[in-house]
Amino acid sequence: MNDNNLSHILHHLGEDDNPFGAVSPPIYQTSIFSFKSFADFREALNDEVRSSIYTRGNNPTVMLAEQKLAALEGAERAKLLSSGSSAISHAIMAFVKSGDHVVCVRDCYTWAGILLESYLPRFGVSHTFVDGSAPSEVLNAIKPETKVIYLESPTSLTFKLQDLGEIAAEARKRGIKTITDNTWATPVFCNPLKLGIDLVVHSGSKYFGGSSDIVAGVVAGSKADIDLIQKQEFLQFGTVPDPFMAWLLLRGLRTLHIRLKTHYENTLQVASYLEKHPRIESVIYPMLPSHPQHGLAKRLFRGGSGLFAFRLKTRELSDTVRFTDGLRLFKRAVSWGGYESLVFPNAASYKGGDIPPDRLALVRLHIGLEQAENLVEDLENALRGVKG
Repeated sequence: MNDNNLSHILHHLGEDDNPFGAVSPPIYQTSIFSFKSFADFREALNDEVRSSIYTRGNNPTVMLAEQKLAALEGAERAKLLSSGSSAISHAIMAFVKSGDHVVCVRDCYTWAGILLESYLPRFGVSHTFVDGSAPSEVLNAIKPETKVIYLESPTSLTFKLQDLGEIAAEARKRGIKTITDNTWATPVFCNPLKLGIDLVVHSGSKYFGGSSDIVAGVVAGSKADIDLIQKQEFLQFGTVPDPFMAWLLLRGLRTLHIRLKTHYENTLQVASYLEKHPRIESVIYPMLPSHPQHGLAKRLFRGGSGLFAFRLKTRELSDTVRFTDGLRLFKRAVSWGGYESLVFPNAASYKGGDIPPDRLALVRLHIGLEQAENLVEDLENALRGVKG
């Protein structure tokens, strides 16, 4: 997507008729919509997918956000939901039934894994987890009953990539839906639908909002697929995005392309610094030449976001603790994608002392919009606590 198209979508698309010439679109903070006549009322009720009847289905503020999100992904339609996990669940569940099978990358987002491991088996849907770094691993896991392939490129924490185009082409030949999470790259840096993927999901809580003040999810794809998801899952489960959240997301989109550029530049600087540090074992960022799939990353992405991981050169939990607690500018928190820099030590997610050796020293960073030099200084000070 070129910068002119991106700017038009983020700043102008769908906003020619704002009431009173308002520069910012209004928030339609209403639960219901009224009609001038019986005929108008009946017409709306017979087309609930496109009509504004009740904000549980559609709302003008929400629909403007959806119009922009669809255009960003090059999709016919997008649906805004109340969370990223809701977007993932709706996208998968719409295309499986009892007896079906799903292929999924192993290191996926936690709640995608829980959906497949704990929830869908209750209804007779099975799954197979694969590494996914090689397309053959995904394709060899396909069974006659496989209906969905779920991808996440890069994967959570381990930042492994999948060849979206090759997998999508083979899946389409076999009538299998492909879904990928594009939260990391955003449409600014990657458009999976143009590579043949059927559906794209996002956590809108991340870069779309950009200020760590909303929770949202997005699924985008063909009109037929999104209509099906709205009728079959969305209206049934009621994972409704409220109008104010949609308005905050619209506000965040205004600066998406500018913020992503700064996140990327800062991250390259910080990640390159860490690569050279004697207390760092390895840095895992697809946009660095040291990443084992850097060639694929350059084909998939036009740039990278602010999220990456690294391993401390230690086998002691105490080192990870001292490093994490020694940071002053990085906030210790889950999620990512806001203006602020964050640290997530993977060891903190394990109860007790039973931490896998490969996860004990694994640390995820989100590089925010602060001065990169200040972040490097903060990391340098914290790394002094790592004894090795």
